[in-house]
Amino acid sequence: MRFVVQSMMDPSSLTAANYLRRAAAAAQFVIRADGVFDGRTGRTGEVFVAVQNGLIRSVGESRPAGDVPVLDFGPDSWLLPGLIDTHVHLVFDSSADPVSALGPLGDDELLVRMREAAAAHLDAGVTSVRDLGDRLFLSRRLALHTRVDPGAGPHVVMAGPPITTPGGHCHFLGGAVDGIDELRAAVRERARRGCSVVKIMVSGGNMTAGSDPATSQFTHAELVLVVEEAHRLGMSVAADTHGVQAITDAVRAGVDTLEHVTFINHDGTPPPDALLYEIANSGVIVSATLGRCPQAWAELPDEARKMVDQWGVRFGELHRRGARLAVGTDAGIAPLKPHGVLPYAVVELIEESGLSPTAALTAVTVRAAEACGLADRKGFVAPGMDADLLVVGSDPLADPAALHDVRAVFRNGIRVRGGRPRVDV
Repeated sequence: MRFVVQSMMDPSSLTAANYLRRAAAAAQFVIRADGVFDGRTGRTGEVFVAVQNGLIRSVGESRPAGDVPVLDFGPDSWLLPGLIDTHVHLVFDSSADPVSALGPLGDDELLVRMREAAAAHLDAGVTSVRDLGDRLFLSRRLALHTRVDPGAGPHVVMAGPPITTPGGHCHFLGGAVDGIDELRAAVRERARRGCSVVKIMVSGGNMTAGSDPATSQFTHAELVLVVEEAHRLGMSVAADTHGVQAITDAVRAGVDTLEHVTFINHDGTPPPDALLYEIANSGVIVSATLGRCPQAWAELPDEARKMVDQWGVRFGELHRRGARLAVGTDAGIAPLKPHGVLPYAVVELIEESGLSPTAALTAVTVRAAEACGLADRKGFVAPGMDADLLVVGSDPLADPAALHDVRAVFRNGIRVRGGRPRVDV
């Protein structure tokens, strides 16, 4: 797929730096660290990861034979897969009113903003994102760019404009449809545009005037049509769900991921325990909305913080019943959600949802790769996988704050962030 995407680009549009990055991807080198979390388990002890042509070639406890440079990022460094955010909005600027800020921008101006947002994710060690709502398929241009130039941002999985109802949640992004025929046509358009996931706004949402998160926008029958058509065309379906009925309908329609899953209703009652078990038993991946900027969090009213804390409790309840959890930050929608906020979600999963450090890191690596349709390429440190790697300064299993001490970020075997390591030859 990488070679197909690159062939679609005009080579004359690439800068000299881009060509150098591509050439560097063919080089062989070894990363040495004092510990590794591979996406499922972690261990302390010297580890050597050999990289060639953008892929992991070997993982072992001794230095591979041969005259290959070894990059050493210092004592106590740990290596893990690049983090994966399953729910971002690169078109939004994380301001107090991102919808109004979006309105006056032309496509070229908006694309500049999206590139800045993508760079912020990469700075934080996030090497793949699933963009679940852009304006008029602009993320396609960014996705092509970051495949050719890994230093420009993470691998982008695109959904295009979310499918919604006329005047419904996020209708201003251009994905409103009315009726079965338009629903089917919208799914097919996303396939033609190169999307790998269909995003559908099953619930209303707070970002759209007149929209109610507790109210469903589509029927179960409509969701079944979307799922069947998307799966026929090789795409997954991400369902934006808040209300209990919307969550129930989405699970029973067979969607691939549930976004938010906040169980909002008008009377404040907790979700039925039977529904929690139904979600867990269905195998659907719950894309838990976590990750928040500490400074903005401290400024929120107590009532808002109590509500968000309750969401974390619900995610823990789902996890204990066997649900498969990934993390989608919803980056871009508010000051609480700046781009690159994903590392904070690991602490929240541990402290608020009750996950173990291992389970929390799995949620932002292996499980997130599954949610994004990237499990065969990313999220796991093993031979044959893409060399999307993160090096941090200490053991993230002992202290998740280590994720903020970024020593290096690699995308497709190219070091795109981080200081100069010691090189042994």
